Amino acid sequence: MLTRWIIALATFVIVILIGMVTIGNFGTGIDTGNFFDTEGANSFALIGAVALVVAFIAYAAVEYAQTGGFASIASQFDTRTIVLMPIAIAINIILGATVANALKLPIYLDSIGTILVGALAGPVAGALTGFLSNTLWTYVIPPPFQNGPAAAFGIVAVVIGVLAGLAGRAGWLRPRPNRSSGELAVGAAIALVVVIGLAVYAYTRFYGETFEFFNPDNSDMLFVVLGWLIGLIFVAFVIGFVGLLFVRRDLTVAYVTVAGVATGLIAALISAPISANVFGGVTGGGTDFLVAAFRQAGADLQTATFQQGLLSDPVDKLVTFFVVYLILAAMARRTKARFPQGERLIEGGEGDAIEEGEWRGATT
Repeated sequence: MLTRWIIALATFVIVILIGMVTIGNFGTGIDTGNFFDTEGANSFALIGAVALVVAFIAYAAVEYAQTGGFASIASQFDTRTIVLMPIAIAINIILGATVANALKLPIYLDSIGTILVGALAGPVAGALTGFLSNTLWTYVIPPPFQNGPAAAFGIVAVVIGVLAGLAGRAGWLRPRPNRSSGELAVGAAIALVVVIGLAVYAYTRFYGETFEFFNPDNSDMLFVVLGWLIGLIFVAFVIGFVGLLFVRRDLTVAYVTVAGVATGLIAALISAPISANVFGGVTGGGTDFLVAAFRQAGADLQTATFQQGLLSDPVDKLVTFFVVYLILAAMARRTKARFPQGERLIEGGEGDAIEEGEWRGATT
């Protein structure tokens, strides 16, 4: 399986580079009445889409050469996954649009659905959910939920879906309650240090001395209502984090923390160059405040977008992964087990076998 991913990644990078040189058009400037270069954004979105299709074909070709079929791909798209994907896409768009339009937060919350599908079904299903979310968000969804820059970040959404699928496959989102005091102490230390550190750093860099949850420039009551819903999500995050860690003594809190932060760092490394070179660091979301702050502090555009991404993305993916874990924890065991990767998300299922080294198919 590792060979397939390596070849797919190499193919993707080669096609992106060829596309940037041959059909990329990024010199038309910012559109009148808009805050970004629409033609450049559309050009990069097209290049990314073509690269993803070619990379998928390469992955499928290698799998066919190795196994004589496409079982690993087809197994991820059962009826339940196909039904879940549109719901997940809607969750991505609604929450992402609310954060971008109504809230003054240095995060996105536009990948909860992607990570949920990836964890339950697999990396290919997660990748497709992410790609469709961003593409539909730009070209199909009408205002006020429409997001012009989203499609250009489709490749970032794909990577998030792949990483979520691999985390689910490895059993990282499987409950580990009632662990020993020694194990829990180590896990708690990791989780608390990361969470508190990111929260303090995000607050001091983004807000300074005054905390604002809602964007004062928003006047759409629909987004205000949805904003309160997101506020409840943050309350659930805090209560769930404390409850799982200190009441259920669930060691998976540490796994989820590491998975979220790692995914955020990788997403930042991919998204920052797109933000800087295609959008000039302005994407229409709350994170634009961070880019402006870093620019005022003396950073150039490239550095400012990397600094913004390395702050916003780990915080965002940490919250997102944990919200998904709470959703999975609330799902009935039987419901989870019916998804392609469901057994690996259940205590005592395949996830336990993987962790103990007893599941023999993990590297095939």
